[in-house]
Amino acid sequence: MFQQVLLASTLILLARACGELDCRDLIDAETLALWLAVSLCLKRELSKIIMVSDFKRLFDGGFVGFPDNDPDSDIPPDDKNLLKNRPVLDRAIVISAGVVANVIFAYVIIFVQVLSVGLPVQEAFPGVLVPEVRPLSAASRDGLLPGDVILQVNGSELPKAGPNAVLEIVDVIKKNPKRNLLFKIVRGKQDFEIGVTPDENLDGTGKIGVQLSPNTKFSKVIPKNIWEAFNFSGKEFWGLSYNVLDSLKQTFLNFSQTAGKVSGPVAIIAVGAEVARSNTDGLYQFAAVLNLNLAVINLLPLPALDGGSLALVLIEAARGGRKLPMEIEQRIMSSGIMAVILLGLFLIVRDTLNLDFIKDIML
Repeated sequence: MFQQVLLASTLILLARACGELDCRDLIDAETLALWLAVSLCLKRELSKIIMVSDFKRLFDGGFVGFPDNDPDSDIPPDDKNLLKNRPVLDRAIVISAGVVANVIFAYVIIFVQVLSVGLPVQEAFPGVLVPEVRPLSAASRDGLLPGDVILQVNGSELPKAGPNAVLEIVDVIKKNPKRNLLFKIVRGKQDFEIGVTPDENLDGTGKIGVQLSPNTKFSKVIPKNIWEAFNFSGKEFWGLSYNVLDSLKQTFLNFSQTAGKVSGPVAIIAVGAEVARSNTDGLYQFAAVLNLNLAVINLLPLPALDGGSLALVLIEAARGGRKLPMEIEQRIMSSGIMAVILLGLFLIVRDTLNLDFIKDIML
């Protein structure tokens, strides 16, 4: 399963690299083809922007980039075809190319999914599903089993199936450490009540050691023709895009509560492997959502991201074409790169330590 997810992730990064005109991990042929395609579509002679290739590094991935800041370059610094000397619109297009590639690739993935396996349609049912119960947890100790559906908590019916029902249960559990909670559950064709006493976290909140999810089932609708396939793909694309944007908004609005849920590449691969293990078709959605996340995150106006570079270009445009001093731009981008590297290392170490087999080794 890990191989499938690694392949999907590699294809996503490959698509992004093809979209970015600073293709630092591709050989010149792919980059030239992309330049020509962009040039033909936009008719702005973008293909004339000078690129540089290092074929000596072909066996470790190659190198394609822009020689604007290369001290060894023999190209005159005032050459009009250097990226830094191009008009603002040209540079904005170049910077945004990777983001656009991710968005297009996300739609293509959804379209392929609709054509090959059909459009997933979600049907909601009452209650909250318990997909997983951790060993030695309060839920395991008191009798909850994977596959149980929680209908009521302390006699109070849960709202209509959806994220709100999950949040309501989580809220009740957190507020009642070491207090018995009465769950009405459905197990198979039987329904009965189970008392569960949440354990107490270090911060004083309660926990029972389960994974919760909306009680939903998915069916698949196969399009009757190509036009219906485009229609299905468009609806699914906008739905996933809305969910990605809403999740990002919630992350920033409730950062203190959601910071611990931010995942790095290790956790993303682990989640993808779990998706592939439970339902191979889910890899389509996993890859599409990952592409959309990459697009949105890279558009944020932060140093070292595409959005940061785009922000500098927009500042230049607002200043009537006057660039910020080179020293200031370099300081901004350098600080951003260092922050991204440190954050990446932190997430990799944290997510690796949280992997189940690593936890078993450390016990």
